[in-house]
Amino acid sequence: MILRIHDFKKSFDDLKVLNGISLDVDKGDVVAFLGPSGSGKTTLLRCMNCLEVPDSGTMEFAGNTYDMHSISNKDKAGIRKRTGFVFQNFNLFRNKTALENVSEGLIVVRKMGRKEASEKAEETLEKVGMAAWKSHYPSELSGGQQQRVAIARAIASDPEIVYFDEPTSALDPELASEVLGVMRMLAEEGMTMVVVTHAMDFARNVSKHVVFMEHGVIVEQGSTEEFFSSPKEERTKEFLRLEEHK
Repeated sequence: MILRIHDFKKSFDDLKVLNGISLDVDKGDVVAFLGPSGSGKTTLLRCMNCLEVPDSGTMEFAGNTYDMHSISNKDKAGIRKRTGFVFQNFNLFRNKTALENVSEGLIVVRKMGRKEASEKAEETLEKVGMAAWKSHYPSELSGGQQQRVAIARAIASDPEIVYFDEPTSALDPELASEVLGVMRMLAEEGMTMVVVTHAMDFARNVSKHVVFMEHGVIVEQGSTEEFFSSPKEERTKEFLRLEEHK
């Protein structure tokens, strides 16, 4: 077990977004979060990576336990150093090349020398099929290419977990398939991944564990095979039926 969250709660003003979420993630797991928009999936992902702070709950990560309500900025930074995050809308630096986008974090956060960081960035861009575009700026790249650069940035520091927040939702199907292909490769290499997604094929064929959320709670979770072949909750069955007819 590399990550355990217990009883995460989060409200924005009077709106309860997370209402007691608990979850374990094992090393090498690929966990897919499914559910309708507004169910709390992205907020949960951001809380797990300390981009948001839960109102209450605890997290065990890499041998340490944190009370999330009172977690220090130092601990938050320490957790983010050991994780990667891929955003829905890429979040690349517009004024930096693909290579610079990947190497910047290695230089600033990891304190890596510029030459070593560039070599590592180039190697990682090669891994996601983007080495030929290393000198291109984001405006010169397609959405799928930008997201592959963003994935390279997230994995360049050899994180223990990578979080993906709907990484293909801003892309058309052809470009989405490029990104999902990279994610499938990472999964096959044993990378621990937590993925908020609407890509049902990815959830069905790549993930090992599926979590279905609605209204800030986990409605159902289980192994991928069990989740899709014999869901237990009526709400889960209804969701899967609607997804099949899209």
